[in-house]
Amino acid sequence: MRTFDLTPLYRSAIGFDRLANLLEQRADAQPSYPPYNIELVSENNYRIVMALAGFSRSEIEIVSERDALHVTGRKQKDEQQKTFLHRGIAARDFEQRFQLANHVKVTTAAFDNGMLTIDLVREVPEALKPRKIVIDGGENVQVLEQHAA
Repeated sequence: MRTFDLTPLYRSAIGFDRLANLLEQRADAQPSYPPYNIELVSENNYRIVMALAGFSRSEIEIVSERDALHVTGRKQKDEQQKTFLHRGIAARDFEQRFQLANHVKVTTAAFDNGMLTIDLVREVPEALKPRKIVIDGGENVQVLEQHAA
């Protein structure tokens, strides 16, 4: 198992403790259930697609709070006992957490044919967009176009 010593980051960078905590958490992360994809749809639009075979809409809960997205599945227990010769479809509870960047918001969620699709958008407020300042221009300030990094 790899461990990272982030002490130098704490000594020389102020306000990056959240980033360091994320790195520490992800270093311990294991491949998780259920399988999912994260897609870049356009410059400021993202999509999470999760394969949730065997789940119904009522068994899935999506909660977005501040800088995190929590997707939880609680499988209802079957009344009758089943005997499986082969069990390849996992029917267990899950909790998947996604860390969201600043200004990323969930716009829609859909569940169709066992696939959960969550659309997200990054909406940077006008006050935080880069601005061009004209020298000796007085009140002449222009907002620059946001380009992908």
